[in-house]
Amino acid sequence: MAKVKGTIVVDTEKCKGCEICVVSCPTHVISMSAEVNGKGYHFAYLNDADGCTGCTNCGVVCPDGVITVYRVKVS
Repeated sequence: MAKVKGTIVVDTEKCKGCEICVVSCPTHVISMSAEVNGKGYHFAYLNDADGCTGCTNCGVVCPDGVITVYRVKVS
């Protein structure tokens, strides 16, 4: 069975910093940035690229749809 590696891309300017994605991540690889976006919100980012499995939980629960999840099979 092939292993799956994932990553996410967050539209940082549209992220409102609700932190729902942080709570929903089973591998705890999403954190909130210390920086703020143009609207003054702390935005989500992937803090451990190797730990992401591409499960899509964060993308599904994001109320603003600002998270895109990518998955690739690695052997």
